Amino acid sequence: MPAMKQLLYASALLIITCSFNSCEILGDGCQVCNTVSYENNNAIAWGTEAEYCGQDLINIKAIPPSTINGVTTYWECR
Repeated sequence: MPAMKQLLYASALLIITCSFNSCEILGDGCQVCNTVSYENNNAIAWGTEAEYCGQDLINIKAIPPSTINGVTTYWECR
């Protein structure tokens, strides 16, 4: 019976470890993103970088560029 308990504990430890790293296992990685504003194809302003993960990252990447008075602002992630 001790071998069965060891297997149970090892399995539980594996499940707990995977749950803490589930983003990496599922490919739901994070990226650092910020806004960058361009005028005449030259970057002129940068927003503050922040890390986005999961659905928040998908939402950021779905935001289309906006242009005001010849300045176009994009979200860029790395």
